[in-house]
Amino acid sequence: MKISEAEFRDKELFVRLFGQDVYAVGGFVRDLLRGNPSEDVDILISHHHLQDVIKKLKPWGKVDLVGKSFGVIKFTLKGKTYDIALPRQDKAKEAKIKTHKDIFVSADPYLPLEKDLARRDFRCNSLALRLADNTLFDPFQGLKDIKAKIIRLTNPQSFPEDPLRVVRAARFASVLEFTLDKQIYEVSKDIDLGGLTVERINEELFKILLLSPFPSLGLEELFKLGALRQLFPELYRLTLTIQDSIFHPEKDTFGHHTVWPHTKLTVDQAKRLCQYFKFPEPKCLALLLAALYHDIGKPDTAQWEFKKGRMVITNNGHDILSEKMTKKIFSRFKIFSWNGFNLRQIVPALIRCHHRLAELWQNREVVTKKAFNRLAADVYGEIELLVCLDAADRAGRKARPLQRIDKEGRWLLRKFEELNVSKETIKPLIMGRDLIKIGVAPSPRMGNILKKLYQAQLDNEFETKEQGLKLAEKIIKDNQL
Repeated sequence: MKISEAEFRDKELFVRLFGQDVYAVGGFVRDLLRGNPSEDVDILISHHHLQDVIKKLKPWGKVDLVGKSFGVIKFTLKGKTYDIALPRQDKAKEAKIKTHKDIFVSADPYLPLEKDLARRDFRCNSLALRLADNTLFDPFQGLKDIKAKIIRLTNPQSFPEDPLRVVRAARFASVLEFTLDKQIYEVSKDIDLGGLTVERINEELFKILLLSPFPSLGLEELFKLGALRQLFPELYRLTLTIQDSIFHPEKDTFGHHTVWPHTKLTVDQAKRLCQYFKFPEPKCLALLLAALYHDIGKPDTAQWEFKKGRMVITNNGHDILSEKMTKKIFSRFKIFSWNGFNLRQIVPALIRCHHRLAELWQNREVVTKKAFNRLAADVYGEIELLVCLDAADRAGRKARPLQRIDKEGRWLLRKFEELNVSKETIKPLIMGRDLIKIGVAPSPRMGNILKKLYQAQLDNEFETKEQGLKLAEKIIKDNQL
């Protein structure tokens, strides 16, 4: 079978260098067949030894040898990097707890193409496209699965050898909006995921959140595959924790009013707001992680109370506990900054403060700039993210996707703007160097003065540096510190 329009930037160069022996493989071919071509192309070169491949590529760009034994090269040409591999076979090493690294890979330039494709996880990925003539090689009926929008195992016997494939199954189902074949659940339920590195887990989770039209699909697959229980126990507990069915009418397919359906809906609504506000990826990831973990404190704060003539489930203080738990989770998964954005700082702050916006709204006739200043400072100026988390949480009680921010969110954003409260305006006006100029030496006393001045600034007691310095002189003169 031949495929038309199978083009990418450097295709002609690869054909000129390697002729009939060069193929595009995996996701690029899958997405091409879906009518959703990708710019990421993985290349397979057969009938050429590794050094021969390197020799031919070197005059054209930068060549980095990733692994000699498994024949993988990163080739960068005019800012674009291709992963280039020789045909290879995978074999699991003997290990009590398997990791992604417990796979012995051996490259063989003369290995038949079908055997290389056989080692891949899913049939929809076990595809190759010969670049010289756009001929499709599909020995495992991947095209049929793509048309049916289903993910099936290429090799059920070898699938458990790499535990990362369980998480990848959830990610592909979510990103591609495909269903998983029942066999995948059967095979996955007994796979121990304890050996996976946090880096690989983060990578797959972040892709579910950022690349899925509806991240809830991937989150639910993690639950059904047993990965949620093994890798994310705090989230798994949400599936066992009931919520008040009046205040939280959302439920799963079988009518269970747990925190889990609300969490999934909240993440999906947050994703819609990411798209509406066109947040860059790092900010979008921060919002989605905050939505994912915003209620993990509910299992430990749930209790029954008699209110308004009936028994009600309450979760007082769950926002504060959720913040503390999220910090521990981020430490466990080694999540700090991502693409220059401080997730470790921002996400817990958003979770801690996401209910405080409701207080501003409820008291909107009397609330002052002081309250807006303090809240903005507590989330490090990420006001839009906080408003979106609050709106997504409210919208997490219904399945209808948000098209834009709701009335309450619009009022909050407008009020922050009217009061001129932003990331810039909450920056401290008085710094240590300013106090040195008026005779305060660096010391704990200086730190206390700066802290007091910043609180006064947030309380709107001064709005310029000159006013702040006058207050500083008064504090020093009155010997308040």
